[in-house]
Amino acid sequence: MKTIELRAKTGAELDQELSSLLRAQFSLRMQKATQQLTNTNQLRILRRDIARVRTLITEKASQK
Repeated sequence: MKTIELRAKTGAELDQELSSLLRAQFSLRMQKATQQLTNTNQLRILRRDIARVRTLITEKASQK
């Protein structure tokens, strides 16, 4: 996910994006635990996307 795309979103959209990313992370963690996850790099990418969204939420909150 590109930062430029995220910056165009509103605070509510970012919150929604964060919740969907957290659900996806949970799903991938369960797949990893049951040994169904073949590409473990997806977890790393997802963690970084979550960090990006959280950073932008914090930035938008501090601007107000």
